[in-house]
Amino acid sequence: MVKQPRVRIYTTVTCAYCHATKEWFRENKVKYEEINVTTDEKKQEEMIKLSGQMGVPVIAVGDNKPQIIIGFNSDALKKAIGV
Repeated sequence: MVKQPRVRIYTTVTCAYCHATKEWFRENKVKYEEINVTTDEKKQEEMIKLSGQMGVPVIAVGDNKPQIIIGFNSDALKKAIGV
């Protein structure tokens, strides 16, 4: 069995696409770390540095040089995570 890469999702409470992505993760049994950037300035800066984006969701797959997926894109997620 192939080990799942580390998955982090940068979210806000009110983001519908964040909720859809997390639901997709649950349906596909993907373990993930949620990082709420609503009030955490350091995490906001981290997300912007990783992605160049201010909008969410931003998904980082992998550790050293993570693949960054902007928005909810199930095809890109399947490919990056190997689901």
